[in-house]
Amino acid sequence: MSLLIYNTLTRKKEEFIPLIANQIGMYVCGVTVYDYCHVGHARAAIVFDTFYRYFQYLGYEVCFVRNFTDIDDKIINRANETGVDWQEVNQKYIAAFYEDMEKLNITAPTEEPKATAHIPEMLDMIQSLVDQDKAYETGGDVFYSIKSFKDYGSLSGKNIDDLQSGARVEINETKRNPLDFALWKKSKPGEPFWESPWGPGRPGWHIECSAMSKKYLGDTFDIHGGGKDLVFPHHENEIAQSCGCTGKKPVRYWVHNGFVNIDKEKMSKSLGNFFTIREVYKKYHPEVLRLFLISSHYRSPIDFSEKNLDDATKVLSRFYEGLAGACKKIEGLTPTPDFQKKVKNHALTEKFVAAMNDDLNTAVAIAHMNEELRNLNTAVLGNNNTSLEDIAVATAAWKAAGLILGLFARTPEEFEKELFEIKSINLDLDVRKIEQLITDRNSARQSKNWAEADRCRDELTQMGILIEDTLNETEWKLK
Repeated sequence: MSLLIYNTLTRKKEEFIPLIANQIGMYVCGVTVYDYCHVGHARAAIVFDTFYRYFQYLGYEVCFVRNFTDIDDKIINRANETGVDWQEVNQKYIAAFYEDMEKLNITAPTEEPKATAHIPEMLDMIQSLVDQDKAYETGGDVFYSIKSFKDYGSLSGKNIDDLQSGARVEINETKRNPLDFALWKKSKPGEPFWESPWGPGRPGWHIECSAMSKKYLGDTFDIHGGGKDLVFPHHENEIAQSCGCTGKKPVRYWVHNGFVNIDKEKMSKSLGNFFTIREVYKKYHPEVLRLFLISSHYRSPIDFSEKNLDDATKVLSRFYEGLAGACKKIEGLTPTPDFQKKVKNHALTEKFVAAMNDDLNTAVAIAHMNEELRNLNTAVLGNNNTSLEDIAVATAAWKAAGLILGLFARTPEEFEKELFEIKSINLDLDVRKIEQLITDRNSARQSKNWAEADRCRDELTQMGILIEDTLNETEWKLK
């Protein structure tokens, strides 16, 4: 089965055929660095990281570009609010972004351009549009004339006449059409600026991505991604200005991930109903957040709730426990020469690839992993006649699927330790008390004081602690 990708522009799944054989150029809109990232940002990052990983698994050479918007009204406002230089704001939140993404196991893109490092490329594009009468200057601002682009609205499906009838012209508006958008903004006193043919100013948001994608990927490239909220006006405007500048269709496949919802409303800073990634990390393991955000198809909305994150914690814990058990079972086994071929031809691998080829259906892929884990656990327990070699093949196929999804970045022991630390903090566990109760229980058992032993066990149970007596010691873990 060939790879199918849903193209927002055509509103249908299409067979993916790259512009250049075995190569992919992919541009994804990054964050505006004025605040900590929220869960919506995490979903976009994880979705396109998964695309990136899967493309590489299929053998493509991928040039993945994800930008930083490091000049914007929001950045300037944050600098004014906090009384620090706007560049300090950038540095702080870019550093925070990297910290958040590292914990989510996000792969570094090929290129991570910053808008402020590409002002000359933006000026060149704007000048080209002005020269072609597709943009105009007024009072130091430069606007793109949407009437110069007959296909405006094709990506979003919006009708220009309807948009114009609903638009309100601002006071002192100098635009020819209320829908014309800024390519260059005249700087206000005290704001950062760059020199231009139209006077000191700074770029508009939309021209940044057109200029950076053109520089790193060319006039036309394979995939442009981002959140669904970017379809209009950002990506619609990108198409208009890029086509206007080069005369070529800039992107072959437009890909957009769905919203993260809270109480059926989109999570966003403007609505004030958002959670930063860092807030989530206080209660949940980063890999749990990753699993939760790929547990639904990337184009579907996903409901953010403690219940769903708790469920994801249980699933991931089961995954790691299964992996630990399987690895212990096959420890020391020497693989046969055709081991990798067997992994590639394993039933899970085939099912997983089929799901991913269907527009990156991670939800179905995870369902196949759950199904195979049950089979694997049965084999590890010796409840069928599966050989160690076959267990090793199944384990490798299962782990490989997880790695493509960005899971299993840790050993089972590391995951268990990190999960325990998070739960301990949230449950305010008294580890000393737990260990003392276990010691008291073992002493009571040795002296055959069964009532006292039961009392200690009951108290541990009330604290959410499970204990297991092994040959040499008593082990404990959280429920």
